Amino acid sequence: MNRRRLALLLGLTLLIFGAAASARAGEEKKGGAEASGAATNVFKWIHFVIIAGGIGYLCLAKGPAFFGARAAEIGAAITQATAAREAAERQLREAEGRLARLDEEVTALRAAAGQDASAEGARIRTATQKESEKIAAAAQAETEAAERAARIELKALAAKLAVDGAESLLSKQLTPQVQESLVSSFVTSLAGRPN
Repeated sequence: MNRRRLALLLGLTLLIFGAAASARAGEEKKGGAEASGAATNVFKWIHFVIIAGGIGYLCLAKGPAFFGARAAEIGAAITQATAAREAAERQLREAEGRLARLDEEVTALRAAAGQDASAEGARIRTATQKESEKIAAAAQAETEAAERAARIELKALAAKLAVDGAESLLSKQLTPQVQESLVSSFVTSLAGRPN
């Protein structure tokens, strides 16, 4: 409704302006030829008012929708740009904060790496010491086992040598006459025993 009133008001304003212009032109020009020129001017102004009124009406009828849609697009674009700017500023602040903490993080990482390296060194030293103790214990056990085996072998060799020596000694001392006397004394000792 406001658009129609505005269009009507604009049309009336143009009509009044056209009529005033034609009246002025009529006063300035006096005479018959001048009167036909004034009538031509009045028709030109009326024509102008009609065209201007039509253009004004179209602007009032279609303009608000067009400009409203365009304003909404511009408003949405401004809102998106504002949100994008705020997001970019937030990311910038976060990046600056991380950059400021970067030295602290590097120092903390270096300290942690140093602690890890010393802990790993201590673990390796402990593992090496345990392995060397195991190797020493295994070597001690092997030595003891070799010593026992050598003693057993030595006892077996000594027993064999003793048996061989006794055998050779007996074979030298045991003559056929000594054998007979041993057998006869054994038989005699058996005869004296009760069954």
